[in-house]
Amino acid sequence: MDQIKIGKFIATLRRQSGLTQEKLGEKIGVTNKTISPWENGNYMPDIEMLQLLAKEFNVSINELLAGQKMSDEEFRKNADENIIAVSKESAFSFEERKAYFKKKWRKEHISLFVVLLLIIIVAFVLPFVVSKPWFVGLVPLIAFIEYGYQNNRMMIYVENCLYK
Repeated sequence: MDQIKIGKFIATLRRQSGLTQEKLGEKIGVTNKTISPWENGNYMPDIEMLQLLAKEFNVSINELLAGQKMSDEEFRKNADENIIAVSKESAFSFEERKAYFKKKWRKEHISLFVVLLLIIIVAFVLPFVVSKPWFVGLVPLIAFIEYGYQNNRMMIYVENCLYK
């Protein structure tokens, strides 16, 4: 992916549409100071901006990433290459996003973990108070079941965040 070529292509499309950087920025919700580095090849628009630019200029995102209008044959050839290039240059990898959402879920549910810890402590102390030592065997079982349940809830949350 050639950022300079992409930037020149965006500038060409903008001029062909009769837009200034300021007018284009107003249409897609950014400032002209954001568009200028794109056109100079210093920065790449993120995927949301690529979608808006493609719609505004009536081209495909693949053509934007290739930095040129393409025939059907060229389009198919460049599609996979552009997808791979964009995914390599994205700000966060899939694993980094997954770790972020796990951490976020745990932070949002810290009170749940405190309550679970209290339940496990009570479950561990209770057998000695009521003189039923066989209750002690229930503590690891309760902890294991609750861990599995909460881990499943967390993964559902993470998957919903990753794939929406």
